[in-house]
Amino acid sequence: MKFGVSTFITDQGISPTSLGVALEERSFDSLFIAEHSHIPVDRQTPYPGGGELPGMYYRTLDPFVALTAIGVVTERLLLGTGIALIPQRDPIITAKEVASLDLISGGRVILGIGVGWNREEMRNHGTNPSTRGRLTDERLRAMRELWTSERAEFHGEFVNFDPVFAWPKPVQRPHPPIYVGGGEGAFPRVAQLGDAWLANSASPQELGPQIERLRALAEREVPVTVYAASDDPGQIEGYIGLGVERLLLYLPTMPERETLEHLDRLAEVAARYR
Repeated sequence: MKFGVSTFITDQGISPTSLGVALEERSFDSLFIAEHSHIPVDRQTPYPGGGELPGMYYRTLDPFVALTAIGVVTERLLLGTGIALIPQRDPIITAKEVASLDLISGGRVILGIGVGWNREEMRNHGTNPSTRGRLTDERLRAMRELWTSERAEFHGEFVNFDPVFAWPKPVQRPHPPIYVGGGEGAFPRVAQLGDAWLANSASPQELGPQIERLRALAEREVPVTVYAASDDPGQIEGYIGLGVERLLLYLPTMPERETLEHLDRLAEVAARYR
């Protein structure tokens, strides 16, 4: 079992560089960080977790800027987005950001992606919430073309460009792994465009049947990483029994001292199962 951490990096918590060094010192294999470009004041979309929207959602750093800073001060830590909101991102710029980070970090990028939930936020980016799934799929295909072709060209419903040169190319070939986030509605996207499923923090009892349905649809052994996983030993043993590849233990957004203390506890838990 591999253990990483999922968190929100903000201007009020531990700095990205201090967090990256601390994770590598404690033998975590990866860090996945959340993204929200902004939060509209007049938000009608309910928070999926229920209740008020937690404060860290309002203050997230740009994930690729934060991960680049972390990549510079670490050597082994995998640098993941959890998740990058593809419906809110220009595919040409995002492809360049991912490839640049992969080059700078020596091939350590994992692109965790999703379609998002905050309809007002995505509308501010010119995205129609009702078509965000098709838009996401098309942008992913366009990004793969930019990463893998010397003269990249794409013509679709939402993305359209004639042959272009786009460098750098990623260090990882054919491109950094794409971890598709979401529930069962995302399974076709995982099967067609993903290298792994980035599952929400479902219990092992819920996750087992879902993994079976996903692998039947994809007709392959799709690796599974669980996002914001519990550090409860019973839950961890259940995930191990399912053959889950990686658990991303949830790290609350806190100042440095409290963060390091919490990481020490998470590292002790992870050490029991390595």
